[in-house]
Amino acid sequence: MNIQCKYDELVSPKSLKPHPKNRNKHPTDQIKRLAKLIDYQGVRAPIVVSKLSGNIVKGHGTLLALQELKAETVPVVYQEFKDQDQEYAFLQSDNAIANWAELDLSGINFDLEELDGSSFDLDWLGLKDFNLNFEPGSEDEQGKLDQKQLVYMECPSCGTEFEKSQAKIKN
Repeated sequence: MNIQCKYDELVSPKSLKPHPKNRNKHPTDQIKRLAKLIDYQGVRAPIVVSKLSGNIVKGHGTLLALQELKAETVPVVYQEFKDQDQEYAFLQSDNAIANWAELDLSGINFDLEELDGSSFDLDWLGLKDFNLNFEPGSEDEQGKLDQKQLVYMECPSCGTEFEKSQAKIKN
């Protein structure tokens, strides 16, 4: 297991207790994708366990993904909460606040033009139903495009060549 984060302790996944009031649900396809991300990146954030209740308050999905990867130990950080109200608020707010973000998919499309398309797996982005679809934006962006060369990729299944900008993720 490649661990890329600080942690207090490595523990058996079986010893961890999911919080009974965790209202975030993790579909199978999300856990499989998260497992693929962890396999590529390593563990970048530990599972957070409350010292008050002994329950997980952050990292339920990570735990499921690590179990999918058959991890024998997982990194844990223990944190203090002043009372059950604060613990509960942290649990729910951590789940909810990420939904407020707005991901700039056109910016990601632009960024991908600079990556090595022959070895970069779009699944590593963690995006669901993401399509490469670059449409020129500003005059400055168009100038950058005019300087780029077309990049071709080959389908590993059928051998068909296509422009990198026409690639689509298959979930």
